Order: sequence, then C-alpha cells, then structure tokens
Amino acid sequence: MADRVLVSGGSGYIAGFLIRQLVAEGWVVHATVRSLAREEAVRRVLAVDNSRLRFFAADLNADAGWAEAMAGCSHVAHVASPLPSGVPKNADELIVPARDGALRALRAARAAGVRRFVMTSSVAAISYGRGRGVHHFTEADWTPLNQPGLSPYIQSKTIAERAARDWVAKEGGGIEFCTINPSVVLGPVWSADYSASVVLVKKLLDGSLRGCPDFGFGVVDVRDVADLHLRALKAPGMAGERFIASGRFMKLREVADVLRAALGAQADKVTTRDLPDWLVRVAALVNPVARSVVRELGSVRNQDASHAKAVLGWATRPVEQSIVDTARCLIDLGLVRP
Repeated sequence: MADRVLVSGGSGYIAGFLIRQLVAEGWVVHATVRSLAREEAVRRVLAVDNSRLRFFAADLNADAGWAEAMAGCSHVAHVASPLPSGVPKNADELIVPARDGALRALRAARAAGVRRFVMTSSVAAISYGRGRGVHHFTEADWTPLNQPGLSPYIQSKTIAERAARDWVAKEGGGIEFCTINPSVVLGPVWSADYSASVVLVKKLLDGSLRGCPDFGFGVVDVRDVADLHLRALKAPGMAGERFIASGRFMKLREVADVLRAALGAQADKVTTRDLPDWLVRVAALVNPVARSVVRELGSVRNQDASHAKAVLGWATRPVEQSIVDTARCLIDLGLVRP
C-alpha cells in the first residue's frame, strides 16, 4: 500500500512542486486548500494522476476539515503559511495563523497517528536581526525576537517554528518532527498565482523597482526545496532535525545584474541604480516595505546548507539558473511586459 501524505497549502508555490514529485513517486496525496472552489484550477495546473490526489477544505485559522484531511495519512508536509506581498499593519495578521495553524495541524496529525511531520519554516527564523556586517549561520541559530524592527513575516516564522517545536517536545507523542528552512524561493512559475518571493524579480523586470538598496538574501530553487521536503519525508531518523535550504547569498544588485546579462533587451527596464542607505531610511518613515528591510541594510547573511547536503544528499542548481527561469516564465506567461 502506498504511503499517504497530507500536503497543507496545496495551491501554493512550493506545495505544487512537492505534490508533483510525490505523485510521480507513487504517494497518495491529501492536499488542503482554503476553499474547494480552487480544486479544479489547481488540478489543471498540477496535471498529475488525479487518482492519487484528493483535496480537502481546511484553513489555518479554523479546526474544521483538518481531521478529515489527515485521516489515513502516515506523513505530513505542512507547507501552508501566510506569505503576503505587502507588509500588514498588525503583525498578528501573520503571527496568529502561522503559529496557530502549525499547532492545529500538529494536533490533527497526532490524533490521526501520523509518524512523520515535516514543517516548512524559513531562514527568517534563523538569520535576521544581526545588523550590518558579514554573518554566518547554521541550523543552531535563531533570529532574536527581542531585536527591534523585525518585520511581521520574520516574527511569524520564528514564533511559529518555536511554538511547533515546543509542542512536539511536550505533547507530540511519537511524531517525528523536522523543519525545512528555505531562503528566498525562486524558479519556474505556472500561472499568475505565484509566491510573493517571485514579486521581487517581477518588480525588477517591469521597472517598478527603481533602485537597489544595499540588501540581499539567499536564493534557492523551488524545485530543489520540494526535493528537500521529499527527502525529509522519506529518510530515517528525522526527529528534531532542521535543514537550511539555501544557495549563496546575493545582493539585490547581483540579481539585477544576472537578469540584464541573461535576458538582453528583455531586461531593459531592470534598474542599474543603487539606492543609498540614507534614502532607504527616509523612505522607511512612510513606506512599510522599506521599513521592513532598513535594519538589514549592509547585512550579509551566509546560510550554510551543508547539513542538508551531508545528511540527505541534497543538491542545488545554480542560483543564476533559478533567477533566469523565474524571469523567463513571467515573460512567457505575459505576467511581465519587458
């Protein structure tokens, strides 16, 4: 009998690639979506063996549907978590569903007798809040929540992962729990319903980002992130594990340079301008997006993914390929007009 796995947030960016890989390997997948009205559209995009894919309505903010979705599953990939394209006025708009949704899924998993629970966290829970300078991070590190100026997203990912780990330690029973902590996830997109992480490439291509602040991030391909989830679902001895999923750190200026070098005339709108720190700080007085990055100006966050490579045999494709594949999909789908 095939293993049965629940993938939460089944219409999401990472989840879509993971579901494709799971079905291709013979798993039966239960996927949650907030509304079953989305089922037909998601099935059409995924284009997998429909006999191996079932959809269930379940929301991070409510108990309804989780028990039904979890029934019969031996494994869980909890990918669902709020990732907005903007910055909410109240941090609880992200913190509450991220934290409570993870605990809701864990409680349902324990009740269903799930053996393995893989949660998608983020390097946001590891490597932020240190300020200017060159920093090196491993899975042993945590973002300090007592630092001022952390964005609601960073807070939500840190709080949700800590809450999940605390719950498993106290009440998890026999559940093997581990987390995948990706950096900025790029790669192919299938439709206009793409991750907020892809918006950055879109804004560079369409010229709406008119300058590059001294800000950067690790880049990782969505296909590689899905592969790491699959490896963590299958490998023995995952209890308590934590895996950084990241390629090399890149400043925004480097991302812009990759686009211009690879796309030629299609990248004519990509900015060549650098924004001085003082201008970003002025913008932060009125712009919540600028405010969310101002404390990371001049920070280089090298996130070491060697643990995932050593323990799970994980490998990543070049970050340049991920950036260019993102851009070409956005152009081919007509989502950007270069």
